Amino acid sequence: MVGIVDQGIVVRTTESSTRIDYNHQPSLKEFPYIIRWRDDRCKRCGCCTAVCPMKAIEPTVKVQRIVQSEGYMPTPIVVRKLVHVVEQVRDIERYCTGCGVCSLVCPNGAIEPEYNPQNKFLHYKNKGGEGYKRGGRRNDPSVSTLDRLKFTRISMLTDPALDAGRHEFHVRTLLGRILPPEELPLKVVNGKLIVNKENKIFIPPVREIFPIMIGSMSVGALSPPMWEGLAMGVAYLNEVDDLPVVMCTGEGGVPPRLLKSRYLKYFVLQIASGYFGWDEIIHALPEMVEDPAGVEIKYGQGAKPGDGGLLMAQKVLKLISSIRGVPQFVDLASPPTHQTKYSIEEAVAKMIQSMSMAWGFRVPVYPKISGTKTARAVLNNLARNPYASALSIDGEDGGTGAAYNVSMEKMGHPIASNIRECYLDLVRQGKQNELPLIAAGGIAKKGNLAANAAALIMLGASAVAVGKYIMQATADCFGDEYNRCNICNIGKCPRGITTQDPKLYRRLDPDKVAERLVEVFRAANVELKKIFAPMGRSTELPIGMSDGLSIDDKAMAERLEISYAC
Repeated sequence: MVGIVDQGIVVRTTESSTRIDYNHQPSLKEFPYIIRWRDDRCKRCGCCTAVCPMKAIEPTVKVQRIVQSEGYMPTPIVVRKLVHVVEQVRDIERYCTGCGVCSLVCPNGAIEPEYNPQNKFLHYKNKGGEGYKRGGRRNDPSVSTLDRLKFTRISMLTDPALDAGRHEFHVRTLLGRILPPEELPLKVVNGKLIVNKENKIFIPPVREIFPIMIGSMSVGALSPPMWEGLAMGVAYLNEVDDLPVVMCTGEGGVPPRLLKSRYLKYFVLQIASGYFGWDEIIHALPEMVEDPAGVEIKYGQGAKPGDGGLLMAQKVLKLISSIRGVPQFVDLASPPTHQTKYSIEEAVAKMIQSMSMAWGFRVPVYPKISGTKTARAVLNNLARNPYASALSIDGEDGGTGAAYNVSMEKMGHPIASNIRECYLDLVRQGKQNELPLIAAGGIAKKGNLAANAAALIMLGASAVAVGKYIMQATADCFGDEYNRCNICNIGKCPRGITTQDPKLYRRLDPDKVAERLVEVFRAANVELKKIFAPMGRSTELPIGMSDGLSIDDKAMAERLEISYAC
C-alpha cells in the first residue's frame, strides 16, 4: 500500500512496480558545478530560480517516501509526503555555470554553487555532433610566466633612485613607427629646425598614448551599457585626468554618433576579415571631425588562432544588425583570414597602405596576429614596410566572446617568449626603437595589471592591451580559469556584460563601469611609477631593459634571456 500525504490527507494506493529509466542521463557528479541547497534556510521565495541565466535550477515537488506502521501488530505501509524543493537540472544544455547569481539574490544564504574538480563535462558537450563553444579564456589556473617575473634591478647606491610620489614621471609610449634621427627629413633654416618637404620622405604618423590599452572588444560582443561605460571612462581619462588611454573597438564597427564626434581620437578602429561595420565607417569619413587613434587590421586572435570572429545569432539583435549592416538573428562568422590576403609580402602591405590612404596617411595602421612561432617572419616583413606602424601579438591566454573550446585550450603561443624573441630580432636588425610591439593575452590574469605590463615592457613591448581583466575589474565579470560562467557566446551573461538582452543588461550601470575604469587606470599609473622609480626611470619607459628582470626557473630564464634568481 502507498499513502500520499497532501494538506493533511493520506491516500493509500498500491505501489507501482515500474521504475524510471535513468540510463543515458548524466549524474550531478558529471557537471562542473553542483548546487548546494539548504532546505532548512530556504523560504521558497523563488528569487534564485528567477535570476538563473541558464535555468539550471527549478522549483519542483518531490515525494518523500516514509515507511510507517499503526497499532500493536502493525502492517507496514508506505506514506509519501509532497515537499517543495529547489532542484538542479540534469540537462547538459542547462548546466550550472557557477556564476553564483542565485547566492547573490538569496536573502538567507540557502543556495550556492560548488566547483566539482572531478567533473566529466567535456565528455558530454559534443552532444549533437557539434564542438563545444564558449567565451572567456583558457581554463588554466596555474601561475603564468608573467606572474613569476620579479623586478630585481633596484637603484640604491649605484644609480639614483627616484621618489614615485615626488618626481615628475612621463609614463607614455608611442603608437607608430619612429624614424631614426638620420632618416628624418629635417633642416635648419634661420636657426630653426623645420621639415624639409623637398625630399618627399614619408613621415609616419605617431600618437603618444598610455602604455596600457583597452583591448579589442566589439559592439555586439559587449552589451550597449558595457561598451558605453568603457567609452565614457576613456573620454574622462583623456579629457580630465590627462591619461591618454586608447581603446580598440574590436570587429563590428562603432556607434554612428561616435564616428562623428571629437572623441573618436581616443579609439583604435579594428578591421577584420568579416569587414562588419566598415561600410558605415567609410561612409562617415567625410563627416569625421577627428581622426581615430589608429587602425588595427586583425589577422589573428590569441584565444582562437586560425579562426575568424564569431558572434552567435542570439546576440545579433536590432542595434547590432544596424551597426554591422547584417540581418538579425544569424550567426556572424568571419572567415579565418582576409579573402584578399594571398601573401604577406604583397597583399598585407597593400591593405596597410590602403587603410593609411583612407585617412590621408595621418593615422597609424598596424596588424594584429595571434601568438605563433612564425611571429618573427611577420615582423621581419613589417620592419621593411614604411607604412606599418606597429605589430600587435595576442598570446594564448587572451579572452574572446565566442570560440571553440579546443582552440582556446590547445592552440596558441605564450606571450612572454613571443614578445621577447620578436624584440631581440629587432635588436639584431638595429630597429628596436623603430617598430613598436604591442603585447596582449593573459595580462593581469591574477590581477597584477601594472606588474604584468611592466614585465612585458621590459621584455620588449612598447605597450600592452588588456581586455578580460577590464571586464572583471569594471563590471565584476564572473568568468575565471575554472570554467566559471564563460557563456559570453550565447548572450546570457548574468552580469549584463556580454548580452544583448535588455532584461539582462539593465543590471549594468554604464556610469559605474566608467567610474571603475577611471579608478583602474589611476591605480595602474601609480603602480607603474612605483615599479619604474627604483630603477631610476622617469622620462621614458624601460622598453627592453631585461637586466632588471629575474625569474626562479632556469629554463625560463634561458628562454627569455634574463637572469636566474632563487
